[in-house]
Amino acid sequence: MAKDTDNIRKATKYFRSHSLRKPDGGKRIFVAGKGGVGKTSISALLAAMFADDGRNVLAVDEDPQQNLPFSLGYPPEKASEIVPLSKNADYIEEKIGCRPGEGWGGMMRLNPDVADVVDRFGVKVTDRISVLVMGSISLAATGCLCPENALLSSVVGYIRLRDDEVIIMDTQAGVEHFGRSMAEGFSTAIVVTEPSFNSISVALHSAELAKQLGIPDIHLVVNRVRSEADIEKSERLIGDLSAFSSVRYIPFDDEVIDREPDITGLKDMNTPFSESVRELYEELR
Repeated sequence: MAKDTDNIRKATKYFRSHSLRKPDGGKRIFVAGKGGVGKTSISALLAAMFADDGRNVLAVDEDPQQNLPFSLGYPPEKASEIVPLSKNADYIEEKIGCRPGEGWGGMMRLNPDVADVVDRFGVKVTDRISVLVMGSISLAATGCLCPENALLSSVVGYIRLRDDEVIIMDTQAGVEHFGRSMAEGFSTAIVVTEPSFNSISVALHSAELAKQLGIPDIHLVVNRVRSEADIEKSERLIGDLSAFSSVRYIPFDDEVIDREPDITGLKDMNTPFSESVRELYEELR
C-alpha cells in the first residue's frame, strides 16, 4: 500500500510538471518583512512549489544578504561566481552610460533596454527556476539618482512586463525602497513576521506601505510560532485581521534549520513548515 501511494505521488508530480496546458500567465509576488524572519525560506519554497506545478519561475533576490540562490539549491561554494547587478560596474556602464561613482558628472540613460538581463545574469537553478541577484535598491528611500539605482529601477520595470513567469522577489526589510513606479505590476505582497513586537511593528508598516503603493492582495504570515500564546499575542498586536487577504501562522520547524541552506526538498515532505507554506501556495496559485 505504501509503495502504491508513493507511485501515485510520483506520477502526480510528473504530470504536474509535464502537462500540456494553456499558460497561466505571469504572477508578481514580493515578500517583505523584518530581516531574519524567514522571508527567504518562504520565497524559496513557494518558488519550488510553483515550479513543481509546471510554472516557470524567476526568483529575484533583492535582499542584501543574498541567500536566495542557496536556499533554492545553488552550491554555496560557487558564491563568488554571482555578482549582484548593483555591483556589476561593466553592465551598469553599458546600459546607463556611466560607472558607479560617476553619476553626478555624466549623462545617464534613465530608461535603458535591459531585456537581456535574465539571459546574461540569471542563475539557472533548475529547468524551471532562475535566480536574478539584484543587490540593494535605495532609490525610493534616499533619492539617490546614481547609475546602479537607475539600472535596478529599469530592471524591476522590465521584470514586471515578463508575462510568462511567476516572479517572486525576496526584498530588503520593509518596502520603503519601493517607489510607486517600481511597485506597478506586483499584485501580491507576502509580509512575513515573527510573533514579537518589533517584528510585527515592521510587518504592519510594510503592509501599510504596500497598500499605499496599490498592491491589492496582501497576506500576513506569522512565522516560527511555538504556542497558542504566540498566536494570541500576535493577534493582539496585529489588531484588525480583516485588513489582510489572509493571516497565516507557520509553526516553528526544526526541519528547516536541519536542511539549510537548500530547503526546496521540503516541498515533498509533510512537515509543519512545508504544510503551512503549501496552504499559502494553494491560495496564491
